[in-house]
Amino acid sequence: MAVSLSTNSYNRQAWESSEFPILCETCLGPNPYLRMMKEKYGQECKICNRPFSVFRWCPGTGMRYKKTEICQTCSKIKNVCQTCLLDLEYGLPVQVRDSALKINDEIPKSNVNKEYFNQQVEKEFAEGDGTVAYGQIGKMKEKNEMLTKLTRKAPYYKRNLPHICSFWVKGECKRGEECPYRHEMPNDPEDPLSQQNIRDRFYGINDPVADKLFKRIQDLTKEDKYKASGEKISSESNRIENNDSYKLTPGLPGVLPMPSSDFKNDFFNLGSKTNASLKAQPSKKTTDNKSSYKPY
Repeated sequence: MAVSLSTNSYNRQAWESSEFPILCETCLGPNPYLRMMKEKYGQECKICNRPFSVFRWCPGTGMRYKKTEICQTCSKIKNVCQTCLLDLEYGLPVQVRDSALKINDEIPKSNVNKEYFNQQVEKEFAEGDGTVAYGQIGKMKEKNEMLTKLTRKAPYYKRNLPHICSFWVKGECKRGEECPYRHEMPNDPEDPLSQQNIRDRFYGINDPVADKLFKRIQDLTKEDKYKASGEKISSESNRIENNDSYKLTPGLPGVLPMPSSDFKNDFFNLGSKTNASLKAQPSKKTTDNKSSYKPY
């Protein structure tokens, strides 16, 4: 039996209908003439379990078909893409963004609370103009420096490549070049990046991609500290060298085993550049005491 939205039912009135999805530049692909297929109430949202309009498209040549996974209400709450669930501004996981910006937007997880919460959020969206993000994200006026460093400078279209052909890995694929899947060996099956979950990505918990970026943040902070310590050491070395004492160099031991004067005498004994070039020229005298050859 077909179910229509016009039926006098509260649950069916809460279904979502939209004309265009909320997507990031990477998921849209490089093709400016994109063709999408829309299916009204074709799937339930993987977060709030409400039916919504599903969009399906191919980002470009040699890429797999993609579709929207969550509804627009959930996408606006977290300011993420409907397909990859990455932040629309920085292109990073929710867990990394919230930890860097110190955001604590607690979203209910039970069915009844989620339904009531979505109603309140939709009322707030209806009152606004739709240009400001929801919650604490919309109140941020300045960009975070660390998140800006982690942001990609260009779209990462390799994320749209087809999945690996499981039959080819077993040596049983008979399609050859016509196979729509990739013929490549998979990565380590124990790699945590192979175990990603949409709900964990949305709520910002136990995200393996976020854990990888957290390690990168630690490396960036170490580099910043090293650069700052290098500047301090260089300034201190200039001050000590003026006092004709020991020389300090960034990246090397704090004190050299000899004074700066002896250090210069041992390694710069050729003197100036002109003297060094003169010393490098061959001698004009010959062993047979004959005059050197003079060209015409």
